[in-house]
Amino acid sequence: MHVSAKKISFLGLLLALTVVLVILGSMIEVNTLFLIAGASFCVGIAVRESGLKMGLGFYIASVVLNFFIAPNKFHCITFAALGLYIFLIEFVFHRLTYATRIKNRKRLFWIIKYIIFNIMYIPALLFAPKLVYSGQIEGTIVIGIFFAGQIILFIYDKVYSYFQRYIWGKLRIKLNIQ
Repeated sequence: MHVSAKKISFLGLLLALTVVLVILGSMIEVNTLFLIAGASFCVGIAVRESGLKMGLGFYIASVVLNFFIAPNKFHCITFAALGLYIFLIEFVFHRLTYATRIKNRKRLFWIIKYIIFNIMYIPALLFAPKLVYSGQIEGTIVIGIFFAGQIILFIYDKVYSYFQRYIWGKLRIKLNIQ
């Protein structure tokens, strides 16, 4: 496998940016989720620019490096979950592009996104509810948090799509990444 030095150096800089964003999320408590979400977007950039194998390597390296460097391990877990979600939807998108026989691939893609999210979200909500909500958890609150998570996923996914299409699309041209 031949990998260019330009691609490796780009991924190294992107990895450094990812770690900086997670660390800043630990230091600036007001923007924690914003910064961690931004760090997880870097996983999507790595997958789109370097392919699935290099993207997976980037994701693993970013999770390991963040666990060693970032002071708040809870934020590392959040980043790992968001980054895994991004990697998996990029993987599914890649596979669906070749599935030309499937009609209405866009609807199927959204269904798969919600399945992936809920496979990660529901066990966290049931078995480690303090990861999601710090107060006392009762039946009605769990249901409310479940539906809030679905709405947050929709917003997160729309922001990620916007970021990839418009923001990264323009930055990519200026950085001359090919």
